[in-house]
Amino acid sequence: MVVGAFPMAKLLYLGIRQVSKPLANRIKEAARRSEFFKTYICLPPAQLYHWAEMRAKMRLMGFRAEAVKPLNEDAAAELGAELLGEATVFLVAGGCLVLEYWRHQAHQRRKRSERQTAWEAMRDEVGHLALALEALQEQVRAAPAQSALEELQAQMREVRAQLCARDPPSAPRATPEE
Repeated sequence: MVVGAFPMAKLLYLGIRQVSKPLANRIKEAARRSEFFKTYICLPPAQLYHWAEMRAKMRLMGFRAEAVKPLNEDAAAELGAELLGEATVFLVAGGCLVLEYWRHQAHQRRKRSERQTAWEAMRDEVGHLALALEALQEQVRAAPAQSALEELQAQMREVRAQLCARDPPSAPRATPEE
């Protein structure tokens, strides 16, 4: 099952990526055309990303990066549009994961509820069977004792024997042969 689930998950991820790519491309185009979108939406995250990336690279190389030169406007707009497009793909994929998680949780709750209902039904059935068993045990206790039953059987045999003794079976008649 797990082996079969992996290709499906990968296929689902690729499908989500393919569906969200056109949306990301539209956002990128809007960022390139609109001055407002470029200035207030794309440039600040791009400059922040550039600043964090350059500081991390400089520190890894052993330098102290005190001042990082900002990107020019065109490069920052392009980087911001790329970041926004990737963020869109990421958010769509994350949303799909969250929805799948909620669906799975609802399925688990439904299964748990069904198990609980079945368990309660079995407990009720066991209770009814216990009551029926008690009633049968009371009937067995109220029934005549085994010795009384044997006495009755012995009396019936005596009565049968007496009846058979009074009325002997007639002998079969032989027909005269001619």
